[in-house]
This record gives sequence, C-alpha cells and structure tokens, in this order.
Amino acid sequence: MKLLLLALSLVSAAAFSGVAPQSTRTSTRLHESFGLGIGEDTYENQPDFLKGEGEYKEWINGVKEDNMLNRQYNVIRRVRELDLLKATAEQGILSKLEAQGLDLATVEKLLPLLEELGLLSLVGNNQQLLVNLVAPLVVEGAPILLPVVAGALEVGPSAFYLAAAVFGGLELGLIATDATLPLVGLNAGLFLGLLLVPLTGVSIAAGSALASLSKE
Repeated sequence: MKLLLLALSLVSAAAFSGVAPQSTRTSTRLHESFGLGIGEDTYENQPDFLKGEGEYKEWINGVKEDNMLNRQYNVIRRVRELDLLKATAEQGILSKLEAQGLDLATVEKLLPLLEELGLLSLVGNNQQLLVNLVAPLVVEGAPILLPVVAGALEVGPSAFYLAAAVFGGLELGLIATDATLPLVGLNAGLFLGLLLVPLTGVSIAAGSALASLSKE
C-alpha cells in the first residue's frame, strides 16, 4: 500500500513539473480605435472653430465683432480722453528733450540704427502684445508719469541713473530679505520684479541715451 501511494506521488509530481504555468492576466494596452479598426480623423469631423486658436478667433469675430478675445486697447481714444497731448505740452516734455539734444533731426538719424538692431522689426512683430499690454500701462499711467519724466529731463541723465539705482536696489532688497506680499503671501521679489526690473533697464537706457546726446 505504501509503495502504491509513493508511486502515485511520483507520477503526480512528474506530471505537474512538465506543465508550464499559464497566465490568465488580460492585456491593459489601450488603442485609440479600441482595437476595432473604426477610428476616424477627428480634425476632419470637428467644427472649424475647434481646430485651433487662430480658427477660433476668426470664428468668434464672425459671431460677435466686439468680443473680449480679439478686443484691442484703443490707444488713440484713451490719449484723447486723458488729454495727454495737452499735458505733454504743459509739462514742456518736447522742449526739455530738445534741450537735452534730442530733436527731430536726431530721431531721423537714430531710425537706421534702430532698424539695424532689429528693434523696429521687433515692434512690428509684436504689435498685439504692445497694444494690449504695454500701451495700457503707459497711457493710463501717463498723467502721473509725465510730471516725473519732466522733472527728470530737467535734471538730466543723473536723475535716470538715480531712478535705476532705486528700482534695482529695491529689487535686490526684496530678494535678499525673501519678502512676501501681504495677505497673499507670494514672493515679493519675484512678482514685483516683473515691474522693477524693466523700470531699472528703461531708466539706465534713458540715462545712457541722454548722456550720449549731451556729448555730441
């Protein structure tokens, strides 16, 4: 009896050892056509206004001409409403620029240089950004900026260098102290730097330009 049980055990072990285990796990690979071969070209079947940003802007213009997506800042109207031309004349900006050596003849001489540096092309290729981002900041802030600029022009390049030192020093101070904006807790050096760094660069450029004009 014992020999029979031993023989059955050996036979069973030999039988199971020769059979490779089979996995019953199903594949989790995904296909856009769900494996059925019935996928379609989405771009051909979707509406035109869903085919990209350019198509959508063109479509929304046809639906509503005065829309937020394509609306542009009206520079001329705001200049007229704020009466900036009169304010510029009252502050004597043009006469002070001429006193610093910047007149129409000088501007004409600078245009080829600006073109060589690619600045005019840069302006032409970024009209949307300039009109909707830079122009509102300059035009809306002009009533406050014009008296400041007039005073700086009267002093000369040193006033612009001083302004650059103030803006740059303030930015460095915010970074060094790791200051944060009140209430929101955001990094002040990072977010205020978006304003302070360009102001520093513009002030240095203006001071350098006036200094070079005074030497001529």
